[in-house]
Amino acid sequence: MSASDESLHLTATDLRMATFRLARRLRCARAADSMSDAQLAVLADLRMNGRRTVSTLAERERVTAPSMTSTINGLEEQGFVVRTPDEDDRRRVQVDITTAGAEIVVETIRRRDELLADMLREVDYTEAELTTLREASALMRRVVER
Repeated sequence: MSASDESLHLTATDLRMATFRLARRLRCARAADSMSDAQLAVLADLRMNGRRTVSTLAERERVTAPSMTSTINGLEEQGFVVRTPDEDDRRRVQVDITTAGAEIVVETIRRRDELLADMLREVDYTEAELTTLREASALMRRVVER
C-alpha cells in the first residue's frame, strides 16, 4: 500500500468510526419514538425535495421497491404521507409529505441540532476548531452527495 493509500485508509477508518458513533448518539433524539430511521429518512427526503415516486425514494435510500412500499405504508397509516396518482401516468403513484410529517422532521432536526450543539459546547472548542469542523462537514457532504 502506498503512503497516500495508507493515509486514505486511515482517514476512512477514523471518519467511519467518528460518524458512526455520532450518528448513533443523534438517532436517540427524535420527535416520534415509534418512527424508524428509515421512515424518518423518507420524510426528510420528501420535505427537502418534494413529491417523489416510490421507486425514486427506493433508489435514493438504496433499498428495494417492496421495502420502500412497506416504509411508505407505515408512514401513510400514521398520517405522515399521502399517495396521489401521477398526473402524467395514472399507473404511477406519487408520495407527498403531510403537514404532520413535515412537523415530525422539523422537530427531530431541532432536537438533534440542539443535542449536537450541547455536545460541542461540552468540549469547549475554539472558534478556529469550530471553523475546521464546518469545513470538514462540507468535505464530508461532497463524499456522500456523489
